[in-house]
Amino acid sequence: MDAGRATSVSLMRTVQVLEGLYPLDYAEEWDHPGLIVGDPTWPVSHIYCAVDPRPDIVGEAIDQGADLLITHHPLFFRPVHEVSGLGFRGSVVNDLVRARCGLWVGHTNADSAVRGVAQAAADRFGLQGSSPLVPLPMSPHDLHAGSDGTQTGQVGMGRVGTLPVPMRLDDFARLVARVLPHTELGIQVAGHPGDMISKVAVLPGSGDSMFDQVRACGADVYVTSDLRHHPATDAYQQALYEAKIDASWQPDQEQARPALINTPHSAIESLWFDYARTGIPGAVEAATGFRPTISVSRTRTDPWDFVIR
Repeated sequence: MDAGRATSVSLMRTVQVLEGLYPLDYAEEWDHPGLIVGDPTWPVSHIYCAVDPRPDIVGEAIDQGADLLITHHPLFFRPVHEVSGLGFRGSVVNDLVRARCGLWVGHTNADSAVRGVAQAAADRFGLQGSSPLVPLPMSPHDLHAGSDGTQTGQVGMGRVGTLPVPMRLDDFARLVARVLPHTELGIQVAGHPGDMISKVAVLPGSGDSMFDQVRACGADVYVTSDLRHHPATDAYQQALYEAKIDASWQPDQEQARPALINTPHSAIESLWFDYARTGIPGAVEAATGFRPTISVSRTRTDPWDFVIR
C-alpha cells in the first residue's frame, strides 16, 4: 500500500459530500435531518447504512467497526431535553459517542433527491420516464446542479411514471411484493385484481396526505405506506364513484383510479440503499480522493413480528 495514501476522511468532509447528494434544502419544514451525533474531526473509513437508528442497528454498526451510521429515519422526531441513559435514544447517543461513530440522517431531504428514496423505488418497480409527483427547485448545493445552470436529474416528493407494458393490478401488486424486503405485514391492495395498470404514482413513506396530487396526475395506482382507514376509504370510494359516472358515458371505462397499494414503511424506503451503496463512496472519493467502505444492514426494522389472519 502507498504509505502516503489516506486511510480515512474527516466526518465533516463526509457530511459535506452527503449534503451535496441529499441537500438539507429539500427537507420538509418540520424535519431536521443532517449530522445528529459526532465530532466533525472524527475520521471516517467505514460507513454503515440502515433505515432506522434502533439500538440493535447501532450495535451492528459498532460491531462492524463503522465510523459513521447513515439512517433514513431520525433518532429524534421532536425536541428533547436530555440524552441520558434513562431512555433508549439517550443510550443510542452514548453508545455512538463511546465508539466514536457518527450518526447522519437523510430523511425527507433524501426522499426528494435525484437518486434518493422515491427514485430508487420508482426504478425498482420498473417505471419509465418517471418525474416528481411534487417537483422542487434544485438546490444550488446539489452535486447534480452544474455551475453553468444545467442539471442532471429531477428533485421533489414522490415519482410518477409508466410501466413498460400495462399489467393487471394483481400482477403489479405481486411485483411490488417481490421487490420489497420480506415483512410479516406484507402489502395490502384496494382495487379490482383485473384492472389494467399503466401509470403509477409512488411515494415511499406515509402518503395519505398526497391523494389530491395523485388524483391530479391521473395515476392508475398509488404505491405508498401507512394508509389510515378513513383517508384510504374516502379516496378509494371517491375513485369508485367517479368511475361509475365515467361509465355512464364511456361504458368501457369503469375503472377506479387510483387503486391503492399499501406497503410496509421501512421496506419500501430501504430501496434507497440500492443507490446509496455505490453513490456515497463514489461521491466521497471524487471529492477527497479517499473511497470509504460501505455496508447495509440486512436486519428487518419493520415493527411487526407476526400477523394473525
